[in-house]
Amino acid sequence: MPRSVEATIEVDGKVQIKERIHLSHACRAIVTIFDEPDIPETAVLSEAALGEDWNRPEEEEAWSHLQQVQ
Repeated sequence: MPRSVEATIEVDGKVQIKERIHLSHACRAIVTIFDEPDIPETAVLSEAALGEDWNRPEEEEAWSHLQQVQ
């Protein structure tokens, strides 16, 4: 039965599995490369909800003094 495990692939191609696995024999595998930084899952899941709050006009006004005029 197929199962997924998280791993990191180094620039030299070395694969490091993030958890200990036990296999009774050699197995084939499919590697999917995510071309993105390692972002905590909670940050990704909360991005949309926080974006709604951050993009309100009141927030823009509150932080406008930090924007540099060019």
